[in-house]
Amino acid sequence: MNFIVFLITKKVISIIKLFILSLKKGDYFTILYICITQNIITMKKVVIFARVSTGIQDYERQVNELTAFSQRNNWIVAATFCEKVSGAKKNTERKELSKMIDYLHAHNINMVLVTELSRLGRDTLQVLEVIENFNKLGISLYIHNYHIGTLNEDGSINTMSQFLITILAEVARMERKTIRERVESGYKNYRANGGKVGRKEGYRKCENDMREQYAEDIKLLKKGISLRNISKITGTSINTIRKCKTMI
Repeated sequence: MNFIVFLITKKVISIIKLFILSLKKGDYFTILYICITQNIITMKKVVIFARVSTGIQDYERQVNELTAFSQRNNWIVAATFCEKVSGAKKNTERKELSKMIDYLHAHNINMVLVTELSRLGRDTLQVLEVIENFNKLGISLYIHNYHIGTLNEDGSINTMSQFLITILAEVARMERKTIRERVESGYKNYRANGGKVGRKEGYRKCENDMREQYAEDIKLLKKGISLRNISKITGTSINTIRKCKTMI
């Protein structure tokens, strides 16, 4: 027992000597290395999650914003997960979200960063389910636009932020519902006044134009990939892919 104490004491003394020597030399990189490896400084490890709803949108702004924010706080970005999918989808139908949760289970992560709560999802129950999963893992969800996290520094649940998040999630769901209702109302009003929605009558793309525009879809069809999966990959509607299939 005394021998073990002796070894530990000797190691501590060696670390202190190296620290003082580095300090005198102005070798701050060595000092930083000692601090991190000996847990004197604990750098938080975070994961960035970004989402957009459609294929024509880009999540680069979200990633850049959260990466810069992490750098300012000296946080380590361990991984980044991005997806192009509707926030109203079920969690089980969102591949990148599922990948991120699997990653969190396998790695020691402190926080998940999102630019706003709606990036995590627009369905209240689905969002709360994800946050509950984070809580069980001891991982805080940080919402950048509100500067709030779901957990306190000691790992306990931040009751006020959880309450606010529940309200924000419900507002996001209602906002989506309102937008959908407005679009449907606009269509009905337009049709009621003699307007026509969709492709012009008699319009039909020639086969060459179809082959050129949907070359990627045709390539995937030839590989035997299902219509549904191709639609998810390219963002092309299943009906259009079905038309492409007739040209093979």
